[in-house]
Amino acid sequence: MGPIKLGIVDDHKIFRNGLKATLEDCGGFELVLEASNGKELIGLLTDKTPDVILMDIKMPEMDGIQTATYVHQHFKDIKILALSMFNEDKYIVDMMKAGASGYLLKNAEPEEIIEAVSTVYNKGFYFNEHLSITLIKQLVGNDHADNISNSKTDLNEREIEVLKLVCQECSNQEIADKIFLSVRTVEGYRARLFEKTGSKNLVGLVIYAIKRGIINVT
Repeated sequence: MGPIKLGIVDDHKIFRNGLKATLEDCGGFELVLEASNGKELIGLLTDKTPDVILMDIKMPEMDGIQTATYVHQHFKDIKILALSMFNEDKYIVDMMKAGASGYLLKNAEPEEIIEAVSTVYNKGFYFNEHLSITLIKQLVGNDHADNISNSKTDLNEREIEVLKLVCQECSNQEIADKIFLSVRTVEGYRARLFEKTGSKNLVGLVIYAIKRGIINVT
């Protein structure tokens, strides 16, 4: 397996340089593009496709939420790891709904940044403690979120079983081992879960599962 191909999108060059240095020092990563805003990134994606993009939320020209929405619609295989100085629920929820697969504060320690990039690449998502708490707060008592029924589900028993394991942050291989299926079969179940629930990422699946009582937060 080759290095994880990365993109960095941030309007502060000093921060980009520091982030590059952090990732280059540990090895296993290859920077294939960098941009100062979403508009610039989109112009580069036609020639270079990273595996993971570390993306600032507050940017000129085209901010992170708009950019994440575009990338998710046109480059579904790219994972987005949102970066921000703003430790506020609204930014986290908006980025997750736009299609980001994880969230980090810019003052995160280098070890956490490296872990987040590796995890989002290997598992498709990254949850840190604050993101999990924020998600729970957003789900419990947010009456206008997604207008989801609390009593009905269109999933069969096996899909529900897989969904519960997905919400426990199990990888496809871990799910396959637990319920004695092939990884390819689990991948098929996961794809159907996204299709049936209309979710863009793991956060959407968790929202679906909690609001229908498939999992709880207590």
